[in-house]
Amino acid sequence: MLTVTAINAFNDNYIWVLRQDSQQTVYVVDPGDPHVVLDYLRKHQLTLAGILITHHHHDHTGGITALAAHVKQTTDQILTVYGPQREAIQGINQPIDPTQSNTLTLPFIDAPIHILSVPGHTAGHIAYLLDGALFCGDTLFSAGCGRLFEGTPAQMWQSLSLLAALPDETRVYCAHEYTLANLKFAQEVDADNAALNKYVEQATTMRGQNKATIPSTIGLERAINPFLRPLAPTIVNSIKSKFCDQDLTKADELSCFALLRQWKDIF
Repeated sequence: MLTVTAINAFNDNYIWVLRQDSQQTVYVVDPGDPHVVLDYLRKHQLTLAGILITHHHHDHTGGITALAAHVKQTTDQILTVYGPQREAIQGINQPIDPTQSNTLTLPFIDAPIHILSVPGHTAGHIAYLLDGALFCGDTLFSAGCGRLFEGTPAQMWQSLSLLAALPDETRVYCAHEYTLANLKFAQEVDADNAALNKYVEQATTMRGQNKATIPSTIGLERAINPFLRPLAPTIVNSIKSKFCDQDLTKADELSCFALLRQWKDIF
């Protein structure tokens, strides 16, 4: 069985630890802070087998150099670091081109890892899917999605559509605890959504008890996340009220998504 554990980093980042059964060898996803990872490894007497990187932002990659040095010093081994080939990330020695290879097989991990190309937040962003767990970096958040720093609305919409098509039970391990802030926007644009309003109460209680709202699931996100349902009638009406100067008589998913993302940027 694959166990996924969160390490808290910075203000709201999650670094994910992947551990197969009771093995003492693990992988980490997007280690922006090496210190919290090293503390975790020492506390639990674990060995780091490798790193999986989703995109180039420093809060996801900042720990690569120090963790590689730690492994070299303690085991005299070169740490295996996977990440997107299209992005310039120092320390990656196993670059992934999802157009050429979409599956990885890793030592100490039983399930194959499927690579998904999800540009939008950054140009070469990738996600990892294994054993029903999706590690999607900053592409899909609970009740939200990533900002378009390098990609286009069309790219992000295509990426989100790809993720939304995964089975409902797929667990969504995004990289930030942004849920409550995202839910405020979601309620602004989708106030009549009963599932959303119910989840706001649940998530508020969880955060009040200092519990993580992540992982979410694809099924939950399809029900509550406005960025996955931009043509819902309430959302379309909200967009029309906000962007009254736009001609939305023939609104489609992409145009509504683009306006939602534009609205969220200034919310």
